[in-house]
Amino acid sequence: MLEDRIIVWRFNHGRPEVLHHVYEKYKTDLLTLAMALLGDLAAAEDVVQDVFLSLLRLSGRLKFTGSLKGYLTTCVLNGARNIIRAHHRHPMGELDEANPIPAQDMRPDDVAVVEEQLDQLKWALGQLPREQREVLVLRVYGQMTFKEIARQQGVPTNTALGRYRYAIDRLRSMLDGEVRQ
Repeated sequence: MLEDRIIVWRFNHGRPEVLHHVYEKYKTDLLTLAMALLGDLAAAEDVVQDVFLSLLRLSGRLKFTGSLKGYLTTCVLNGARNIIRAHHRHPMGELDEANPIPAQDMRPDDVAVVEEQLDQLKWALGQLPREQREVLVLRVYGQMTFKEIARQQGVPTNTALGRYRYAIDRLRSMLDGEVRQ
């Protein structure tokens, strides 16, 4: 957190090249989050790129409360929401690029089983209400606290906790033994 504050200070004092360090540090997490929200690799890459272009335009004026990662996560979430609204798209289309299967370490029949389980999970995630899906994705992929998620969604912390719990319960009931651990 202190390192991020130093980076922001440098960025605001005429050192925009530090954005490269921020990009390298957070790009994988942000891309995974965008991919989980959108289900489209190209759209996810566009969202992350737009976030960093917006940051570049804020040179000398970047201000936020909390962590830099939390700020970037919020920016990615807002960008993903904008794309979903603009294109009336249903999220969770193709998540294969977000969660590649390490096929080289697995037998072909194991790969087939894992692919089937991922397909079932993608389907189930796509069935969740938007608010529940967002809380689940922000918690799991965005690694945000429930307090941060609640602030992002404009709801009390207990509401965010409840949405997460309902999402987990709904996933369990939809999958009901389909995906075995």
